[in-house]
Amino acid sequence: MFRIWCRSKISQARLTGVELEYEGSITLPPELVKAADILPGERVQVVNMNNGERLETYVIVGPAGSKDLMLNGPAARKGLPGDRIMILAYAVGSDDEVHPPMVVRLDENNEIIGITK
Repeated sequence: MFRIWCRSKISQARLTGVELEYEGSITLPPELVKAADILPGERVQVVNMNNGERLETYVIVGPAGSKDLMLNGPAARKGLPGDRIMILAYAVGSDDEVHPPMVVRLDENNEIIGITK
């Protein structure tokens, strides 16, 4: 039997912008993608703590040094700049592969303040 579990989470992120005229996705800074072990194009769930919206999309990596965290395309309708969000990446595997998720915690400026593995 295979199970699906949350393998990594970016917690307390803040949206810096939204871009409706885009094909879709969430743009994340490269440092966050690396810290959370998320791949470009990987499917993620985005949970908006301000309005309760949940959506699934894929990750686009922003430019190096950028702190931009943006919802793009139709996903842009699910949040506003300043909203707090969580980004969750999942894995599929057998019981012996399941483990607690890695959590990357951010401050109000999207700076990493802690990583729990």
